[in-house]
Amino acid sequence: MHGPIQLKYIAVDGPIGAGKTTLARMLAEDMGGRLILEPAEKNPFLHEFYKDRARNAFKTQIFFLLSRYQQQLELRQQDLFEQAVVSDYTFAKDWIFAGANLSEDELVLYQTVFHLLRERLPKPDLVIYVQADARVLHQRIRKRGFDYERPITEQYLEQLIDGYNRFFLSYEETPLLVVDTSEQNYLEHPEDFENIKRAILAHRGGTVHLIARS
Repeated sequence: MHGPIQLKYIAVDGPIGAGKTTLARMLAEDMGGRLILEPAEKNPFLHEFYKDRARNAFKTQIFFLLSRYQQQLELRQQDLFEQAVVSDYTFAKDWIFAGANLSEDELVLYQTVFHLLRERLPKPDLVIYVQADARVLHQRIRKRGFDYERPITEQYLEQLIDGYNRFFLSYEETPLLVVDTSEQNYLEHPEDFENIKRAILAHRGGTVHLIARS
């Protein structure tokens, strides 16, 4: 039987509104680790992207790719053994969003750049894929009220969910924990957070689906 995996670098990922940043913050605080947040709000093209995805997708995606790469490269250059790290995204997130938003020609060029950059970056010890259905995601997005997210539709969220599910269906790059957050609230229900902490500590590798509390 395999022992527990070593957890110096955890990455939390999932579609918009799944709760990845909330969970990443709580895990980093609980572990006494460093929190790495994706630089989403620094993307100057993001507001225009949600207004007209087809016209603005490529430049938005390339900006995200390069900024995430720079952030992850800095992480590689640091000593991960000094302090645990929790990130609210994986580098693969870029690939998933590109697949949902770019044209075929744009995607070919994007994939070339992505593969060149990806090889230089550190891999997490554990990836946590948080998911929820499109209706729940849309409600959460509306509730938090970011202006640039107002044009997001349930149909677009369905696209992202499909992209994430297809990506993680055959994922073998690192240990993976899949968590459905549709009925969970880590801030309001401490038992939900304790449940996921137990699942993390008990993880022995491969893919594990967390059974939510009843």
